Amino acid sequence: MSLSEPQDLDDAALRDRAIAAARGDAPFDLLILGGQVADTALGEIRAADIGIVGPLIASVHAPGTRADAAETLDATGMIVTPGLIDTHMHVESSMITPETYAAHVLPRGVTTLVWDPHEFANVAGVEGLDYAARGAANACARILPLVPSCVPSAPGYETAGADFDGATIATLIERPDMHGLAEVMDMGAVIARAPRMRGILQAALASGKPLCGHARGLTGAELQAFTAAGITSDHELTSAEDLMEKLRAGLWIELRGSHDHLLPEIAQRLAGLPHCPPTLTLCTDDTFPDDLARDGGLDDMLRRMIRYGLPPMRALQAATLNAALRLGRHDLGRVAPGKRADLVLTRSLEAFGAEHVLFNGAAPAPTTPLPLPERLRGSMRLSPVTQEAFEIAAKGPEVRLATIDRPRFTQWGEIAAPVNDCKVVLPQGATRIAVLHRHGTAEPAPKVGILTGWGDWRGAFATTVSHDSHNLTVFGADPRDMATAANALIACGGGMAVAQGGAVTALLPLPVAGLVSDAPLDEVAEGLVTLRTAMESVVDWQPPYLVFKALVGATLACNKGPHQTDLGIADPQAGKLLTSPVLG
Repeated sequence: MSLSEPQDLDDAALRDRAIAAARGDAPFDLLILGGQVADTALGEIRAADIGIVGPLIASVHAPGTRADAAETLDATGMIVTPGLIDTHMHVESSMITPETYAAHVLPRGVTTLVWDPHEFANVAGVEGLDYAARGAANACARILPLVPSCVPSAPGYETAGADFDGATIATLIERPDMHGLAEVMDMGAVIARAPRMRGILQAALASGKPLCGHARGLTGAELQAFTAAGITSDHELTSAEDLMEKLRAGLWIELRGSHDHLLPEIAQRLAGLPHCPPTLTLCTDDTFPDDLARDGGLDDMLRRMIRYGLPPMRALQAATLNAALRLGRHDLGRVAPGKRADLVLTRSLEAFGAEHVLFNGAAPAPTTPLPLPERLRGSMRLSPVTQEAFEIAAKGPEVRLATIDRPRFTQWGEIAAPVNDCKVVLPQGATRIAVLHRHGTAEPAPKVGILTGWGDWRGAFATTVSHDSHNLTVFGADPRDMATAANALIACGGGMAVAQGGAVTALLPLPVAGLVSDAPLDEVAEGLVTLRTAMESVVDWQPPYLVFKALVGATLACNKGPHQTDLGIADPQAGKLLTSPVLG
């Protein structure tokens, strides 16, 4: 995507042509006839024809009053909306390249995406960010990359493949292909005004670009302090009340589709307000490839919010005009003269199925993904492991163990366990989690912790998609299965693996940074479906928290509570790090 946006619309010759066409002194390049325009500012749907010159909407006028155009498009029975804007997402969560992602969502009506590529940055540093920027520029949709703020997400409590301090951020955020500071996740450091985080925030503030947030669980004085630091958005909602407190705190809300169980309550609360908050936007955040292939991206989120009770025009406003205002993109978000011709033709807002999509005034065409840098191909910088690496050494007939209790909203726990032959024997209901540094910047020896509240495991799962440092993370009760799954990923360059009975039962290779594949979306989606099916024989899921997605977020050390990392059991907000779960 040209870095000249949005200035390309202000080319004098383009404006000359558009004004002449609007006056009726010259034909349009394209005339959309017979449709109804969804006006996201007024909240109305009205009959109108639309004249387009190049990438610019030149006229939105009374139907049937003009017929002069090089090309016409019959929109009878259709509603014309602005292109959808996804205000916070991670391409890597869909396990495909940015070009492949864009080629899938653009025909569905998603024309603009704000991408936080901190997955690539945590694995490959500036080289990973450079690849993200090139891929975004090469994609068929408008992808706006941000500078990752948390590489790693919890410094001192985990190690990643790179380290972005304030000086690094200051250099990166001045790049014209970077559009702001990506979600600031180290909440404790923000609130404490820790020197490293202070430098990162101040560098971003000096750029004049937006600072995006991650305020999970923050309330009261902590939320006020987090926002006072200059951070202006959040997507980590936990309830309708959390939404309202954050709206009242002045944050732009990036309401995400990846936590569907919260959306009915939130939609009802929003529907009860006198108007759509102008600081409400919609986003996908993380979308697995099978979900993306089956349901779509932000278009799916829009349909769900309407289905859950948010009035259609309010939902559309959040996904278009509000998002454009958030980005400072006054060329986007409305069907009006002088705006960019990113348009979607659909027969129903409620069902929102794109029948025609225009991007910069033309039908979109997919692009060929760029060659992948070698640094992203060789990200598994560790040797095969033995099952002994996943044992917990201890003395005595019995030991006390610190545990990480509950998926997602973790808390500290403690259990007693017998010791046999100097090895801890886990009681029923306890599961091992081990993290191995894989980036070559620290010791790769496994750090083993204990999970409770994760069910009874009958096998093992290994993944290099492990937010946010993306080290090799392994779950299981049996060290033999854990070693089998881990070694499968070390051999294939990363991805996800399931093992039972000492054998691999499912493998999804993700050889690009251990995060994505350069294969087509349908192929990656099918591989994940197979792997998810294999996991059903390993653990019994207990929605909404003990679900497959919890596996990739179990190491998210920046969130409240204890989390396992490559350095041990980390709880940065409590200032606590245990290198071993053995308490005595």
